Amino acid sequence: MLFSGLSFSLQPGESLLLRGANGVGKSSLLRMLAGLLPCSHGRIERPAHLALADENLALDSDKRLKDALGFWAQMEGKGTQQRLESAISHYALTPIADIPVRMLSTGQRKRAILARTLSSDASLWLLDEPGNGLDIASLEALGAAMRAHLAQGGAIIAASHFDLPHDFSLTINLAAQELHA
Repeated sequence: MLFSGLSFSLQPGESLLLRGANGVGKSSLLRMLAGLLPCSHGRIERPAHLALADENLALDSDKRLKDALGFWAQMEGKGTQQRLESAISHYALTPIADIPVRMLSTGQRKRAILARTLSSDASLWLLDEPGNGLDIASLEALGAAMRAHLAQGGAIIAASHFDLPHDFSLTINLAAQELHA
């Protein structure tokens, strides 16, 4: 068991920061919230459509960036292509849109993950260490995207061991002593 006695709820327009050191279970909790890991006790209620942005790029490494992101736009359906183009521009990916995904740097890969999330129609964003690998301009773009998502009635749960460019509605500090073997 990773957690016990953990309870929270988010309303539209609210955000939660899961804070803690590496290895404390932040990523595992996000994966449980996304439905990728089982929750053995208790219950998790989530919206039908959520977006998880973690270290898994989830993009075809042999495709050009715009084509790899375009795959997700097709999966999302109507209106997503326009949102995708806006997200690519927002994260300054337009100059590298024709580069194969495998050639992207760490920061470019992170911005691509965030562009995929921004272009989705998901009401809940699950962001695992979204600031890792980002420069100052990209962190500012992340903060702007988060504020816009919340202003449109979305919700965000982010996990980070350092400060992010956003004032969260709620913070939960996950400490090593909360972990159970």
